[in-house]
Amino acid sequence: MSIFTEYPIAPEIEASTWLNTTAPLPLSKMKGSVVVIHAFQMLCPGCVSHGIPQTKMIADTFADKDVKVIGLHTVFEHHAVMTADALKAFIHEYRITFPVAIDMPASTGYIPKTMQSYEMRGTPTLILIDKNGRVRLNHFGRMDDMQVGKLISKLVSEAAALTSTTEKAESTLDSSENKCDDNGCYI
Repeated sequence: MSIFTEYPIAPEIEASTWLNTTAPLPLSKMKGSVVVIHAFQMLCPGCVSHGIPQTKMIADTFADKDVKVIGLHTVFEHHAVMTADALKAFIHEYRITFPVAIDMPASTGYIPKTMQSYEMRGTPTLILIDKNGRVRLNHFGRMDDMQVGKLISKLVSEAAALTSTTEKAESTLDSSENKCDDNGCYI
């Protein structure tokens, strides 16, 4: 089977607002670079304790020409308190310098649009997109820093349009009740 049928094209980020950038960042314009998307919520314990520090480390470790890092604030609970102004203060306090998109709210239901299109199970979620714009990893929950670094390095070393297979993208939407623990917040 060809990698072009095994790994889906990454859906565009549907953002209501972008922070830490002067313009929206379409994924279609990032082909040739590996893209790391870290989906988080400000009030998610796993995001604050592990996901955000890991994403900051990725941004600090890899050259911007090789790896583009994007935060995706995707709120599926506590909507009233997780406003754009609160997120701006959060970004300042946690010294987040990479671009952050605020996921577009759904027209019906509580799952935001980008979260739906990537079939995320909750936050934190780490998405790795290869140089050809294909989703190579969609991982919910905590992931070991060394393992993440290894996967990103492998994707960086691949030539565009000649991608080899790695782990298949994990993606299922769990419709169970919302709950949070130290690892993340589940839908």
